[in-house]
Amino acid sequence: MFSLMATVLTGCGKKSDAEEKTSEQTLIDVGFSQLGAESDWRIANTESIRNSLSNENGFNLTFDDAQQKQDKQFIAMRKFIQQEKDCIVLAPVMEDGWDTVLQEAKDAGIPVIVVDRRVNVQDTRLVTAWVGSDFRKEASIACEWLKSYTESNGIKPEELFIVDIQGTLGATAQIERSDGLKNACEKYGWNLLEQVPADYTQAKAKEVVSNLLNKYKDMNVVYCENDNEAIGAIEAIEESGRKVGSNISAGEIMIISFDATHSGLKMVMEGKIALDVECNPLQGEEVALLVKKVQNSDEFHRYTYVKERAFSMDQTVKTVKLRDGDYEITTLTEDIIADREY
Repeated sequence: MFSLMATVLTGCGKKSDAEEKTSEQTLIDVGFSQLGAESDWRIANTESIRNSLSNENGFNLTFDDAQQKQDKQFIAMRKFIQQEKDCIVLAPVMEDGWDTVLQEAKDAGIPVIVVDRRVNVQDTRLVTAWVGSDFRKEASIACEWLKSYTESNGIKPEELFIVDIQGTLGATAQIERSDGLKNACEKYGWNLLEQVPADYTQAKAKEVVSNLLNKYKDMNVVYCENDNEAIGAIEAIEESGRKVGSNISAGEIMIISFDATHSGLKMVMEGKIALDVECNPLQGEEVALLVKKVQNSDEFHRYTYVKERAFSMDQTVKTVKLRDGDYEITTLTEDIIADREY
């Protein structure tokens, strides 16, 4: 009797090895290669995806930080393939160079979902699906806002002298934001003085803008490809004795930025960033939903764009015209900043 009771109690208090193994097997086994942690945006993106691909949500996640090195991502991808993951999530450092390792994943029967930046491959079937932002649209919003703002304030196109503080060269956001500005300058007759990469970092942007201030005395618009770069640019401008702001005619230097992180929006509220176009890092829920649909062989969209807004304190321009219609510019409030998750 005592022996039987002991067996029953043991069975109620602890799962057998077989039961534990079965429980683990019900989780979707996912490998996530994140390109790094170069900005506030990237950190928020990582947290969003890791939180969504949790055990509680039905996933077993293996995370790898590539520290901005594509070679490290190749190593992580091949490790995930060897581990026979159910799915791989990839946030690539740059667009090119992925054909071989993605082909290896496809040959192993492992679907790959790419997030944020895109990959440039000959066979597009190597990528199962993509989740991220429309960077080309973001650039169009920024440039059309600048056009409308300057026209409303009587500033002629030839009076604009713009520098572009680029992100990491080869990244999708960099390519499309840089091209968007370059095309707008050619279209509207703005002076594009120089395009210089700062790798999306505050320190490098500060150094780059300091050098550009010495080189171009007539520079009056700084187009920063993320908020960390914008903050670095602001530091450089203010330390040089110049003033940041929207009043170009009075000698102020206008800052346009992307991402709309908490730190960036604070600069908008202070009037130091004229326009901040959102690039939403909270992509985790969409990624988790996609992984489950792929695993269950359900229908899914190959391309998913996250919702985004553009913020300004200046109400001169309330909407901009894009190819797909009017786009509203949101007037920033303290409540918006307080509710910000990143």
